[in-house]
Amino acid sequence: MDFLVLGSSLSFLLYILATLAIVTRLFHPKGPNITLVLSLATAAMIVHGFNDAVLFFSQDKINFNLPNVISLVSLVITLVVTSVALRFKVNLLLPVVYGFTGLWQLVMIFLPPVDSIPLVIEKVVLLSHISFALIAYCVLIIATLFAFQVTYINFKLKSKNLTAVAHLPPLMQVEKQLFKILAVGTLILFISEVIGFAFLEGFLAKENAHKTVLSLLAFIIYSLILLGHFGRGWRGHRVLVLMVSASGLLTLAYFGSRLVKEFIL
Repeated sequence: MDFLVLGSSLSFLLYILATLAIVTRLFHPKGPNITLVLSLATAAMIVHGFNDAVLFFSQDKINFNLPNVISLVSLVITLVVTSVALRFKVNLLLPVVYGFTGLWQLVMIFLPPVDSIPLVIEKVVLLSHISFALIAYCVLIIATLFAFQVTYINFKLKSKNLTAVAHLPPLMQVEKQLFKILAVGTLILFISEVIGFAFLEGFLAKENAHKTVLSLLAFIIYSLILLGHFGRGWRGHRVLVLMVSASGLLTLAYFGSRLVKEFIL
């Protein structure tokens, strides 16, 4: 069996086992066995990491095609959320993150071959722009997941369903973490945009205009959320709607055109 197929299959199995380990005991009186969940997830991430290393560096150039990028982004998000879980209760986020990452590993086994999109290592500026953009995307998606968790906890507290939130962190703690993560992600996105405007000649070219416009709109919305929260006390449903909108725009900016080019055209 091909090494990549074997690796993707194994990481998929481990991610799904981690997902089941937490979902089946999410509302158990003693809560999920976090040690078991994180052990399975760590094993999955190790295999996933080896797989991605082979996918990206199997040639003399870095292969940044869409499936590889999604796999890398999902790995970074999973790694960060798992690290957060070592200190804080993020039981609602774990099955979502592990489930999606595991399913994408399975999808990659059945995807038709995609032409390599090389990125020459010597292009330091372009690599820096892409790296900051990917890191920003990962951080901001994590912030969006935290926004969903805040909304869920708030809803359950208002409905006086205390059992549903017994094994979840306090609402104010999660909300504070949300805006810290959002601030960091927005800053990194700003750095990515500055590098693009200042140093990349084709950043405003016709073929890249939609990416630039959509990512700028996302940046404006993220900044607006921060200003609204710290200046006017925005929180709750309004923040969630704006977060989802901004993350949707950023996803279209980064992956929309590549999806069309690599799989449809």
